[in-house]
Amino acid sequence: MTTRLHYASGACSFVPHAALETIAAATGETFEFAPIRLHKGEQRTPEYLALNPNGQVPLLVVDDRPLSQIVAICEYLASRHPQCGLLPADPWLRAQQLSMLAWMNNTVHPTFTHFFMPAKFTDDPAAQASIKAQAAVQYRGHLERIQGWLACAQPWLGGERASFVDWYALTLFRWGGFAGIDPATLPEYRAFVGRLADTPAVAAAMAREKIDLETYKPATA
Repeated sequence: MTTRLHYASGACSFVPHAALETIAAATGETFEFAPIRLHKGEQRTPEYLALNPNGQVPLLVVDDRPLSQIVAICEYLASRHPQCGLLPADPWLRAQQLSMLAWMNNTVHPTFTHFFMPAKFTDDPAAQASIKAQAAVQYRGHLERIQGWLACAQPWLGGERASFVDWYALTLFRWGGFAGIDPATLPEYRAFVGRLADTPAVAAAMAREKIDLETYKPATA
């Protein structure tokens, strides 16, 4: 079986990227990784659109069969490799983690998109500025909610083993710096992702993507 992940550096595709590193370490299975440079428009090439008409990452290709959408990819990887414990076996606990993952993907992620790419929603410069300002406030609220969950981490949001929700939490934390959120104002969250970044799977994925944990740059006078 050939499995290839199309990913973009620092994007939400980091979540299945870290999962594949986890699976590889546990099983010895090898995977292929294909970087997509979003800033160069590689997600809009005819070749890529033939695989994923949405023009997005992540995209998992298994024996030439493409699978898009992060929640579906995560569910597939967890089911394909149950020994890795990427999702709980108990149906209720599994659904709870998928619910958390879906919220990160369908609520927190789009909030950041409104900040990062307001031109997708209006061509009015004043309206874009308003969208960015409102999205930044909302995004901080989402990160504070995730920080609140950390009090119940055992020791991870995913339970005894780091999993999809933890890797997404790290990704969202990184994006907070781009939104002007000082990580020092989220100390528990910052400590959590610091521990997570030291785990072998996350360290390997971050090294391949050439990304740093903190992206915040204080405004200069």
